[in-house]
Amino acid sequence: MNVIIDLCVVPLGVGLSVSKYVAACHEIITGAGLKSNLHAYGTNIEGDWDTVFKAVKDCHEKIHDMGVPRITTTIKLGTRTDRKQGIEDKIKSVKAKL
Repeated sequence: MNVIIDLCVVPLGVGLSVSKYVAACHEIITGAGLKSNLHAYGTNIEGDWDTVFKAVKDCHEKIHDMGVPRITTTIKLGTRTDRKQGIEDKIKSVKAKL
């Protein structure tokens, strides 16, 4: 099953800047061959359910390996069975109505 998620991983106890942890996760996501779009407060990810959620798990493991003792993550997700729809399709649909 294909899924689109909005992922926000927040390492706790590391100070104000989290960009190196975001970069580490981004490498995992792209290394898994997943489509993704970074945005100011998270990342949209598109792909097969199992591949996407393995990447989320791998992000947690990597960040813990980087010395972070605690992580909080927020995930919003959507699936469809009536037709195939990707991240770009969703954005294009809204922009067409503007």
